[in-house]
Amino acid sequence: MRAERGASQVEAMKVLVIDDDELLRGMVAKMLRLDGHEVVAAADGPHGMELFRKEKPALVITDIIMPEREGIETILELRRANPRVKIIAMSGGGRLGEIHVLKMARLLGADDVIEKPFAPRNCVTG
Repeated sequence: MRAERGASQVEAMKVLVIDDDELLRGMVAKMLRLDGHEVVAAADGPHGMELFRKEKPALVITDIIMPEREGIETILELRRANPRVKIIAMSGGGRLGEIHVLKMARLLGADDVIEKPFAPRNCVTG
């Protein structure tokens, strides 16, 4: 299945969105579905990992600052579970000590990062 986006086509895929912000999680999921992707969503890292093991998505989009288990821990667990899964980390900013959280996410295994606020269409690129 291919998803149409403007003049280009993007291969439709299963995407897991993990974010404790219900509004943002719903918006990202909706935009991805409109692009033809299958989406599963979780409000925190533990539930996200549960869905990851069950649904086996090709892409995971995760927030960094969340209750229960932060996105950095989730990224590390995702990498241990499947080193080939694509991971996009997103955050509205923040620092852990001297390092910006998105830079840390990239260093620890995220394939790409998105700073909030962002255009939802930036989640999956062709």
